[in-house]
Amino acid sequence: MNSVRRAPVAVLIGPPGSGKSTVGSLLAERLGVPFRDTDTDVEGTAGKPIGDIFVEDGEAHFRELEAAAVRTALDDHDGILSVGGGAILNPATQALLATHTVIYLQVALDQAVKRVGLASARPLLVLNPRSQLRKLMEERRPLYEQLATLTFPTDDRDPEDLTTEIATALATLNPEPPMNQE
Repeated sequence: MNSVRRAPVAVLIGPPGSGKSTVGSLLAERLGVPFRDTDTDVEGTAGKPIGDIFVEDGEAHFRELEAAAVRTALDDHDGILSVGGGAILNPATQALLATHTVIYLQVALDQAVKRVGLASARPLLVLNPRSQLRKLMEERRPLYEQLATLTFPTDDRDPEDLTTEIATALATLNPEPPMNQE
């Protein structure tokens, strides 16, 4: 018996505030597939919010949980997958993403700040959130660009319109849905 490898239709990457969760949910609904967010998976595994994991267990522990969550999701999720903004820092995750359709959602700093908020509970944005977010975005941008199959700017975009554009691009990339084989 041949087993068919399940793989996400697309993996969304980008910094905090880029719209991965919002656009990911809309895209999954539009395509009739499930949506999964590895940050939610990490919180479920740890039994606590990401902020608490950082404070109580440290960033290194969080990154281990995150890498495991991404690896598992890439192996068994066949819908739209959103990965945390820093997941792409792990070289093993980078290698795994290289075999998938990866969509980079770009966002300018001012837009990300509006979406995330400066009183954010995001652990890496605790001290001087605007400066920290700028630094994260600048450090990670080359990796996002390198891993991306497709890139979509999200600034001042309606999520529904962006979802339509992404769905159209995905249909062009994969004109035929994969056949289930037994």
